[in-house]
Amino acid sequence: MEERKNTDLTDFASKVQTLRQAIGETIVGQEENVELLLTAILAGGHVLIEGVPGVAKTLLAKLMARLIDARFSRVQFTPDLMPSDVLGTSVFNMKTQEFQFHAGPVFADLVLVDEVNRAPAKTQAALFEVMEERQATIDGTTHPMSPLYTILATQNPVEQEGTYKLPEAQTDRFMMKIVVGYPTLEEEVEILNRHHQETFTMNLDQVKPVLTRDDLLELRAMLKQVFVDPALLRYIASIVLQTRQSKVLFLGASPRASVALLQASKAYALLQGRDFLIPEDVRFVAPSVLQHRIILTAEAEMEGMTPQKAVARLLDKVEVPK
Repeated sequence: MEERKNTDLTDFASKVQTLRQAIGETIVGQEENVELLLTAILAGGHVLIEGVPGVAKTLLAKLMARLIDARFSRVQFTPDLMPSDVLGTSVFNMKTQEFQFHAGPVFADLVLVDEVNRAPAKTQAALFEVMEERQATIDGTTHPMSPLYTILATQNPVEQEGTYKLPEAQTDRFMMKIVVGYPTLEEEVEILNRHHQETFTMNLDQVKPVLTRDDLLELRAMLKQVFVDPALLRYIASIVLQTRQSKVLFLGASPRASVALLQASKAYALLQGRDFLIPEDVRFVAPSVLQHRIILTAEAEMEGMTPQKAVARLLDKVEVPK
């Protein structure tokens, strides 16, 4: 049997560490959320960032886009937003006597969709095709997205007035859901101290990119070189199968979740400086990959069960490969 060659991750590790340090200069704490966001972007997946107002959801997404020298656009979802406001529209040119397509803000490398649950279902559905197939069909013409195309969407879980629940078909298209909580006392003191000392970088125009588009595409290509033991493939499949057999869940995860879990695990392994997968990689990313893809039964919700607790319980039930 041919011996597997190790992948040189020295240059990769250096670029990732530079990215982490740049984020830390603006964002206080949230190390785990930053790691998850880096994982999803490296794996080429879309991210849903959920949290109450004022916990730096939008800042985190904008900063990440700024640190990658990529085309960035932002769409503020509102109840009166139309699909054409997102995708673009064809406009008749009087000079040429032809229709010309004017691309909407969704045509970029990294797209921040702020408060995605504020737009009605018709506008939310405009993202279905671009998220899954990375293309948009408008007036019968298909427009491909860039190979780097990634959506970072934010939503507020508390305020219900003027919001529309995301359909399961859409949440399933997000590779990860990252829940941003409140900072600890020490972290909040550091936030106040930075504001007081005026060392807090609020002007993102001053932030210099640390990765180019080509750098990120090269890093994504390295996912193919991550070694995955067949036992770990079965481990991932078994975890997803548990979501379909659990008595506390009304809806389990789809095969798309299995693929997302594999890709995210491989990306996280690379971020840890390894070119091979271990069970801990899977267990770290699993809650973020699965929590938005499952639906609890009414009885489980009444008993205080949450998606995060349900995933943690499922992980404990699956035997970890040796």
